[in-house]
Amino acid sequence: MDRDRVAGDKPAAVQISPITLVLGGARSGKSRFAERLVEAAGGGVYLATGEARDSEMEARIAEHRARRGAGWATVEEPIELAAALREAAGAGRPILVDCLTLWLSNLMLAEIDIETKTAELLTTMPQLATPVIFIANEVGLSIVPDNRLARRFRDEAGILNQRIAEAASLVYFIAAGLPLTLK
Repeated sequence: MDRDRVAGDKPAAVQISPITLVLGGARSGKSRFAERLVEAAGGGVYLATGEARDSEMEARIAEHRARRGAGWATVEEPIELAAALREAAGAGRPILVDCLTLWLSNLMLAEIDIETKTAELLTTMPQLATPVIFIANEVGLSIVPDNRLARRFRDEAGILNQRIAEAASLVYFIAAGLPLTLK
């Protein structure tokens, strides 16, 4: 075991492709892993979907911002992900979308049709002339939620992750900061 390796460091064999999906649980190291992929390519665009609706989320956003260096441009877009991707792709730099799970939450809270927005995203993805790395939480590995809204969210997240994974060339699953290549 390499004791100098920090959880989430990019192993030599890890790469990005036109569409890469990075899945994992909360605090599994997904964002740090994906950031390192983009940094290895010289930096890129960080497309953030999260909104600071409470102090805990403010702290998470601040942590992510502090971790990124000068090689990043940041775009914040909670709803119109496909349009933001099209615009950010014009920079010709890899794009990291953090994260699909928060985007889904935003759609649900705004009562926006998830299928329509997902179809728009899937149509946009192959048109982009720069690599895109999507981050998403895998929420289907725990107990069945006890309320209807949480079960709907879990189901919608699972469907969204499957559709993005199908379109992706590379899919990584992150556990304890360690990547496992699924596709």
